[in-house]
Formats: sequence, structure tokens, C-alpha cells
Amino acid sequence: MAGRRRSDGRYAGNDGDGDRPRHVRQVRGIAGTGAGRRRRPARRHRVAIVLTLVAALVAVALVVAFLVSPGLRRTLDLADAGDAADAMARSSQSSGANAGTTGTANADVSRDAVPSPTDPALTKARRLVADMSLEERVGQLVMAPLFAGDDASTLKTAIAERHVGSVLIIGNWKSGVTGVRKATDALQSYAPQTNRLIMATDQEGGLVQHLKGAGFDTMPSPVRQGAMPVDELRRSAGVWGAQLKDAGINVDLAPVLGTVTIERKSNAPVGALNRDFGLDAAGNAAHGAAFVEGLRDAGVQSSIKHYPGLGAVQGNTDFTANGILDTTTTADGTQIGAFHTVLDQAKPAMVMMSLATYQQIDPDNPAAFSPTIVDGLLRGTHGFDGVVTSDSLSAEAVGHIPTDQLGVKFIEAGGDLACIGQSADITPILDGLNARAKADQTFAQKVTESATRVMRLKVQMGLA
Repeated sequence: MAGRRRSDGRYAGNDGDGDRPRHVRQVRGIAGTGAGRRRRPARRHRVAIVLTLVAALVAVALVVAFLVSPGLRRTLDLADAGDAADAMARSSQSSGANAGTTGTANADVSRDAVPSPTDPALTKARRLVADMSLEERVGQLVMAPLFAGDDASTLKTAIAERHVGSVLIIGNWKSGVTGVRKATDALQSYAPQTNRLIMATDQEGGLVQHLKGAGFDTMPSPVRQGAMPVDELRRSAGVWGAQLKDAGINVDLAPVLGTVTIERKSNAPVGALNRDFGLDAAGNAAHGAAFVEGLRDAGVQSSIKHYPGLGAVQGNTDFTANGILDTTTTADGTQIGAFHTVLDQAKPAMVMMSLATYQQIDPDNPAAFSPTIVDGLLRGTHGFDGVVTSDSLSAEAVGHIPTDQLGVKFIEAGGDLACIGQSADITPILDGLNARAKADQTFAQKVTESATRVMRLKVQMGLA
């Protein structure tokens, strides 16, 4: 996410139950003859048997659906968070009657819900989110930038008072591992001891390597990485990951999994910069999985990007709103399949959403703002229950949208972690998220669900 100052002075980055009523049909006795009355117990017995059989069939159907449907499993896993939003709405409506407001800020996640027996990280995440205010939950959904040359203290208020839970180390850092570590340690000191920061950067290799200097290898371009055997790439990624970890970085926003399907020089965001592995979709998937696994070997998580791919557009979404309509990528095509293969095989912690628009999937919204793509395709069809982050919401591609609505549109679509590429956008994006969550109980539920996913990842990473 290399920062550059735009014409308006802004930076653009490279990436950046409750109780349900029971409806019971009352079985009434047949009035009239004595014979009818004498037969009533038998009828009641038969009705009871039928109801028991129906209940058993429903239970079996639910079990089967749970086993075969990743989307249903995800819904059930976050059911407690959904109940929390209802509780949040009821609490704030009650307090609003006394205070003249309709906010939802004071409610908590239900602490009585039955935890998942198979995911202790999720159980702990629910408990942590239960203890957060609405403002604290919103803060977990924002990744704020720290540019090379800026002092870490510029983000102290955002972290300590606005509860921002993730930082993007961006720009051309030349201070080596020691210099970056000094900044990341200072940033972590502003966060609670029990809720450390996700510390991310873009370290792809080649033209996109934000951290350089003593202790950081000069990484080959991804195209050159694509020429390596996958075992060698995994070992190399492990070395690069260890260097990131030494610098205090715990997430690498890499690799790029887009498959270039047009002339490379005309594909500004990927092909022209050699940011892909230079292979077909299957080769890109194999090398992408090796990169993810190598980072994980070193204790660093990754975010594959830019879903569902930037290999068929001409414009770079960071710098233009023109030429960013993909007319060929389909929901079940080969190119998007590279992402799904890596999700299945390497299980990356995050997926970064593209800001291009995909005519064959959702012609009306950029991918990051598309419920069809985020909640429907990525989460529903393919069962991804990890953290979904955005490409830089400070990019020109979305410059026509009011800044305070950028995070709102992303969370509405099913996203979790709004990546910001310009410091001036931090406050309006936080304010927009808080205002919408206080006014809209459905949106407040989405905030709770997203905060739960972010906190589960932090628990898995040992940050919370």
C-alpha cells in the first residue's frame, strides 16, 4: 500500500433466540357423544406420536444441513452475536425512552449463550466482545495507517481513545528491522495489554516492499517467485516472515492472487507491476498457498488479495475510477477459483476485497461494497469465516463516496476490517460507523459480528 499524495493533498495507498414465541396448536376433544369422549385419549396419544415423529425428522434435517452447509455453520457460530444485537437494541431503546435517544451503545453480547464446543478462540472472542462498549467494537473494525517518517505518537489518540485495533505500516521505510520495531513497540504501548494490535504491512516483493534496510532481505518480484519451486518459495517466505516478526509485524497483506487475463502492460494494478506470480490460475494458487504457509511457519498471518481478482481490469483502483469494470470474471470461473483453492488448502487468516466492479457477479457495486460478493459468494458459497479486509478506502476508485460512509458500506456488505490509506480519513470513518450503529440495530448486529471475527483472529494470534 505505497502511499502517494493525490491532487487534493490526500494519500492513496496501494491496498490497502432471544425467546421466540411458541405457536402450539391446541388439540381439542370432540364434543357430543359419549363414544367420542371415550375415544379422546386414543386420539391424543396418536397426535402425540405424530408430533414426536415430526420433531425427530426436523432435528435430523437440521443436523444434515449443518454438516453440509458452511454458511449455516457460520451463522450458527455467530448466533450469540446476533442475539447480542437484539439485546443491544432493546437496551438502548429502553434507555432512549429515558434520555430522548434511540441509540444502541449500551447493550452487551449475551453471556448466557452456549459456546461452540469446537472453537475455544471463538468462545473467548465472544466473551471479550461482550465486555466492550459499542465504540470499542467499532474501533476493532478499523486499520489506521502509519507512514514512513511519521512518529508513532500520531496514532496515540486513535488507539488509546478511539479504540482502533489495527495499524498499517505504510510507505518507504528504510530504517531496517530495528527502526520498524521501535515504531511497532510504541504503537503497541498505546493499546490495552489484553487486546494488542494487528500490525500489518504490504510486503509482496519487487516493487511493493514497504520495509527495507538492515535485517530485511530484498524480495524478488512475485513473477520471479512464481519461477521458484513451491517448496523453495515456502522456505523463502518463512525467512521473509521471520524478518517481519522481528520487526513487530504480525500480518502481511500478501500475496496477490489475481490471474492476469489481458495484456500485462495494460493491466495497471497487477500485470504492469509484476505483482502476480505470472502463471495461470492453478500455478498462482499453488505458489500463493506456499507463500501463505511460509509466512505462517514464521508466525505471521496473511491476507490474500484482491478478491475476486484484479487481473482483467485496466485501471489501478488506487489512482483512478476509470477502467475498473471487470466484464469477464464470473462467480465460478477459473480465475476466482485460485482464491478458493488457497482458502481450502492454506487457510489464510484474511481476504482483502477489491474495489473494482464485476459485471458478471454484481454490476452495481464494487466488490468491497457488494453483499452479493462478500456475504453471498465468499462467506456463503465458499464458507470463509475469517476476517475480510478492504483495499484502501482512501483510494480514488471510491473517492465519490462521502468519507464517513465508506466504512459503513463495507461493514454492511459483510466486511470486517476497514483498511485506511490516509490519516485524515480515520476520524470520519470511525464517526460514521458509530453513528450508524447507534441508529440502526441491524447494523449494530453486523458490527458485533465483525468485531467477534476480528477478536477471534486476535485470540488465535495470541494478541488477546
